[in-house]
Amino acid sequence: MKSMHFSPAVLAALAAAALFGASTPFAKLFAGSISPFLLAGLLYLGSGIGLTLVRLFRDHGWKAPGLPAAEWPWLLCAIATGGVAGPVLLMAGLAHTGAATASLLLNLEAVLTAVLAWVVFRENADRRIVLGMVLIVVGGVVLAMQGTGQATTGFAGPALIASACLAWAVDNNLTRKVSASDALFIAGIKGLVAGSVNLGVALLAGAAWPTAAIAAPAMLIGFLGYGVSLVLFVLALRGLGTARTGAYFSTAPFIGAATAILMLGDTTSLPFWLASGLMAAGVWLHLTERHEHEHTHEPIEHRHRHVHDGHHQHEHDFEWDGTEPHTHPHRHVPVTHKHAHYPDIHHRHSHS
Repeated sequence: MKSMHFSPAVLAALAAAALFGASTPFAKLFAGSISPFLLAGLLYLGSGIGLTLVRLFRDHGWKAPGLPAAEWPWLLCAIATGGVAGPVLLMAGLAHTGAATASLLLNLEAVLTAVLAWVVFRENADRRIVLGMVLIVVGGVVLAMQGTGQATTGFAGPALIASACLAWAVDNNLTRKVSASDALFIAGIKGLVAGSVNLGVALLAGAAWPTAAIAAPAMLIGFLGYGVSLVLFVLALRGLGTARTGAYFSTAPFIGAATAILMLGDTTSLPFWLASGLMAAGVWLHLTERHEHEHTHEPIEHRHRHVHDGHHQHEHDFEWDGTEPHTHPHRHVPVTHKHAHYPDIHHRHSHS
């Protein structure tokens, strides 16, 4: 029997799913009292403002993000697709789509994320990973099928929601390109942009600004469920690659349902337990993965928080006090070796 590998990146991915999944039933408590665009704006803005404040506290004031010039286009495109297009497409689609259909369609994000990672960005995936992804997504489909029977009118709504999933899938893969940089900055700027866009759409549509009794808790939910969750998601991308992170994150619907049952008094059902078993099997397949072969690291220069392990043996062009981990631009020299690894930021190589 294969052993499980609870690496920090795996734990980050599961924690990201837990925070996002748990935020959904609480966010729904406000859904009937304010417009969907306004709610989305508050959630994202709470994320952006909260993470910006955390970053200011961490850095003892404002500091430049240190994002390499080559990575800015990736980040800006990720913000445009996931932070602007995705939320707007989703909210527009929900207006014409039943709850059960919408829940089913949202599972497309994980599928499209993995497909783009494997086909377009050439990320490695073996049969074990693909099967695990299928089980997790099927679990999400089963869980969604217990939704309401609200009618769906025409194809416009589902098409818009599917487009939102594609936008987020593109966002996830583009964010992988910048995942070595400051996760707080990446997640914070996404929240600020997405929050501003959604709030702007809501106010232009005639929505009234909510009372503090609604805005404050909604922004707190956004900070935890969207902000902290996204920071953890970026850290998971750094250590696992896009497809595996997306698979772990796909457990969020189960976590949301479990939260609704345990904390909000919802009742359990056969689909819930069936989905739990399917998702648990999928996660087990991923946790017991062991990918090992001889591989060559090509020369690369980047900047991220690191210790001087087997992949970070370099000199410093500044006076160093020996403190680890630390952050600075560094260059990796070519090296060929063999060990178990994920498609993380140091193992994005081709496979024969």
